[in-house]
Amino acid sequence: MERPAASSLPDAVRGHWADRWAPVGLRPYLRLARIERPIGWWLLLLPCWWSTALAALAKGQPWPDPLHCVLFLIGAVAMRGAGCTYNDIVDRDLDIRVERTRQRPLPSGQVSLKGALAFLGLQALIGLLVLLQFNGFAIATGFGSLGVVALYPFMKRFFWMPQIVLGLAFSWGALMGWAAVFDSLSLAPVLLYFASVAWVVGYDTIYALQDIEDDEIAGIKSSARFFGERVKMGVGLCYVLTIALMAAAFRQADVGIVSFIGLGIFALHLGWQVTRLDRSDGAGALRLFRSNRDAGLILFAAMIVDALI
Repeated sequence: MERPAASSLPDAVRGHWADRWAPVGLRPYLRLARIERPIGWWLLLLPCWWSTALAALAKGQPWPDPLHCVLFLIGAVAMRGAGCTYNDIVDRDLDIRVERTRQRPLPSGQVSLKGALAFLGLQALIGLLVLLQFNGFAIATGFGSLGVVALYPFMKRFFWMPQIVLGLAFSWGALMGWAAVFDSLSLAPVLLYFASVAWVVGYDTIYALQDIEDDEIAGIKSSARFFGERVKMGVGLCYVLTIALMAAAFRQADVGIVSFIGLGIFALHLGWQVTRLDRSDGAGALRLFRSNRDAGLILFAAMIVDALI
């Protein structure tokens, strides 16, 4: 019989289909992949879509390649799930010491270590099959992310800003979309990549505010703890850097005015997050964190319109 306490984790989407309709035996594995928390794969997907749209604008195409967008969607869901599974395997002893994570499938005993490893392999295989649909340069670029992905779960043990390493991993799609179109890289996608890294550090600092007290007890390091009482300033600086680097990427790719208007709206949204940030409000931090999906989609939509006109 399923454990009631583990039926839904604190930051999961309430009433998600994975908790309501999926077979009971499959539910712990879906939670291991964070299927009931879709914000993660959205945030992994958005840099891929931005990069695809930026490449379309630079190449004079009327819209981003639809097939590439679909492949990136499938790949983002699979690889985000694989990354979370790997992270939980590495962190299983730490997770049991943090209130928000102790009911995850591994520390709570819903999934065995052997089962988690097999599930990790299945998700990685799906990601590989998606990657192999691209050109050789994009495939090689994709494999280049594996080192930083493997490193991330260990960083919180000794590095005060593990979010930087998360950003390096989560932003890799900002290189992939361009590589898939041009079979090469240039300054524009590199600038977009580092803009996305700064964005990830900002929004994941907000996310880490939910765990700041437990992290202090468990000795887990995070940018939220590092910034402390100056967390608003820290997040604000990350977001300023995001906009500056993204504007430079747009100029390098010679995008149109609509993309810059979208970037302006994106910047306003990030600024709004900073003004609403309250270090003591974990629930509010989760809402602000999730709002980054909408901000990113607005920017992507503006880039599509720019390509169309």
